[in-house]
Amino acid sequence: MGLGSFIRSAKNTMKLAHKSDRQEFMLYLKLVLLGVGVVGTIGYIIQTISSFLQL
Repeated sequence: MGLGSFIRSAKNTMKLAHKSDRQEFMLYLKLVLLGVGVVGTIGYIIQTISSFLQL
């Protein structure tokens, strides 16, 4: 993949990209926070189970 091909690909990507409005941003924010919460909860449960098993 040459430099010219990379530049064309970057231009096409920038043409397709758009700035999200407030509603779309809030949706993405909620999804990200939900994902972080789920991963954190799973980590906490695993940590709690492992601490009980060591007793």
